[in-house]
Amino acid sequence: MRQHIFIVEDDPNIREIVKAYLVKEGYEVSVVGDAESAWAYAEKQQPDMWILDIMLPGMDGYELCKRIRQTSEVPIIIISAKDEEVDKILGLELGSDDYLTKPFSPRELVARVKRLFRRLQPLETKSIQAATIEVGSLVINHNERRVFWHGNEVDVTSKEYDLIYHLVRNENRAFSREELLTLVWGDDYFGSDRAVDDLVKRLRKKMDGVPLETVWGYGYRLRQEEAT
Repeated sequence: MRQHIFIVEDDPNIREIVKAYLVKEGYEVSVVGDAESAWAYAEKQQPDMWILDIMLPGMDGYELCKRIRQTSEVPIIIISAKDEEVDKILGLELGSDDYLTKPFSPRELVARVKRLFRRLQPLETKSIQAATIEVGSLVINHNERRVFWHGNEVDVTSKEYDLIYHLVRNENRAFSREELLTLVWGDDYFGSDRAVDDLVKRLRKKMDGVPLETVWGYGYRLRQEEAT
């Protein structure tokens, strides 16, 4: 079954060019020119990936990204003419997985689409670590990508899971923010390390007392002993 990508872009030339490149790569592609139409579709069915422009008539791409992320963890790529760091950070904090600035090469967008889909392949097929990892009251079922804190399952996003998984696998090791950016977003990500701080903040809120420590001026680590 072909993966379905939904493009929300008000410039008909851009959306048709991007659609043509993605269709050539074997993807099923739908396009609309406004966020309201896209949201009406999303309420009924989610595609396998969203590509969102920011500057849209009516509801903007940031608001659409926020709404999608409230109900779905499918990958979201934001494309925008805005190249300010604050705009990229906002997009990432609202839940996007990547941010591409206009003008861009359609081939680069296709490469990023492929990279995101590769990272979402079922991890149990990659002949890697044990299925269950425990650090005190924190338990991760890696094959199912599920997190448990004091016996209760925690609802985490894909990036929250990736971050806590890497920290659990390396308990007591301090990771720099730059290392965590690469582990969670990939080595071709160029953005602020505030994205890491935001993930940590959300995990601490969801797991009160989790021994996720700040290493001041450097990054974070997960202690073996639980916080009191």
